[in-house]
Amino acid sequence: MSINTLIKGLKDGDEIVGFYLIKEIEAKQTNSSIPKDYLDLVLADSSGNISAKYWDASKTDIETFFPMCLVKVQGLVQVYREKLQVKVIRIRKATEQDGISITDFIRSAPVGSEELISIIEQAINSLSNDEVRTIVSFCFEKVKDNMHSSPAAKSHHHAYYGGLAYHIVRMLELSEFICRQRPFLNSDLLKAGVILHDIAKPVEMVSEYGMVIDYSNQGKLIGHISMASNWITEAAIKLGIDLQSNIVLALHHLVLSHHNLGEWGSPVQPQLPEAVALHYIDAMDAKLQMVEDMFGITPDNEEWTPIIRGLQNKQIFKLKL
Repeated sequence: MSINTLIKGLKDGDEIVGFYLIKEIEAKQTNSSIPKDYLDLVLADSSGNISAKYWDASKTDIETFFPMCLVKVQGLVQVYREKLQVKVIRIRKATEQDGISITDFIRSAPVGSEELISIIEQAINSLSNDEVRTIVSFCFEKVKDNMHSSPAAKSHHHAYYGGLAYHIVRMLELSEFICRQRPFLNSDLLKAGVILHDIAKPVEMVSEYGMVIDYSNQGKLIGHISMASNWITEAAIKLGIDLQSNIVLALHHLVLSHHNLGEWGSPVQPQLPEAVALHYIDAMDAKLQMVEDMFGITPDNEEWTPIIRGLQNKQIFKLKL
């Protein structure tokens, strides 16, 4: 029996006893002739997530357990539809006497939030165009406090504590290189686009400790792209900047086009050089981070990662030279 085994190290047939965080939970019923209640869970620790089923759930169990709840689990690791899953035998809520903290079970960016925020603020202060700098600063101040913990997404990429700030900083690094290689690009506009493109994510998503619990009403009804565009307008009005200026027009376009296609959420496609660069920098950082994160949670004895939804459900081979 494995005691307190990290999720990354679990394998088929393991019998486990350990503490985990309930990331997601839903009460369901079996399809049997006499339906029985069960709990469909996603358990998490600092190394990753795993699906779990508690087939013998009582009404009390359904009322007791909830998302972001720390639990002690006894279970059996099994393979179901080519994925590992835990069959929960026993489960209880963690107590103060267990001596564990929720911070022990969350994933976080590899760089501290304070350092990431400082880098973003330095990038804002480095913008040479006064109007670009004041608009970006106005928008950033709206979410600065939440930026410390906010993830960049619910599941696809940078989906952990400080993930959004880390995503922005890595994109800023790429944008600096691209601007040196392609000096015809306007550095101010590209850096502004990097900072603004997902700036409304902390308002779009309801998250705790870097994990998305739900989407806000604004997130569901408006979305982060439209919200960020609205903030640019709000900033221009409050700062006395002409709404018809090319700068305001360009910042709107960068935000509105960064997903590239309508089916991906963008009402327009990139039609400025900096917008083209922004889209591909965003995509490159997101997709490479998906691979890096999946490498981080794939057991060392596995040659292939699990499928990565953001890469058209491809698996990535861990080539060793």
